[in-house]
Amino acid sequence: GFVFQQFNLIPTLTALENVMLPLEFQDVDSAEARETALELLELVGLGDRVHHLPAQLSGGQQQRVAISRALAVDPDIILADEPTGNLDSKTGEFIMNLLQEVHGNDSKTIILVTHDFYLVTRAERVVYLKDGQIERIEHNHKNN
Repeated sequence: GFVFQQFNLIPTLTALENVMLPLEFQDVDSAEARETALELLELVGLGDRVHHLPAQLSGGQQQRVAISRALAVDPDIILADEPTGNLDSKTGEFIMNLLQEVHGNDSKTIILVTHDFYLVTRAERVVYLKDGQIERIEHNHKNN
């Protein structure tokens, strides 16, 4: 699953429809796709915003829709590009807690790209890249 920095939600679709979209691409029955999408939006605290368009949602709410969409097909790996980059610190903390919960409870691998050194302290393993090359790898044992 992918979580983009700019959310990449389809502006003409509601939050619910945006989350259902990857399921429909995989030919999941519409009723099942709707149920899964509703559960995911409830999980991220947006159960009361399912019929809102992206323009009617805050940046943090849009990012939570994007995370729900990424989780919809139950991927083993989540790739998150600066998932807190456009958010205030409180919302960013919520998003990080959510990703850590998904990692811990559902055994998902989270690959997170960030320039935020605070987020680095929350990772189990940090791979530093410079000019497209791996510079070093560090293990943060307190988070294991």
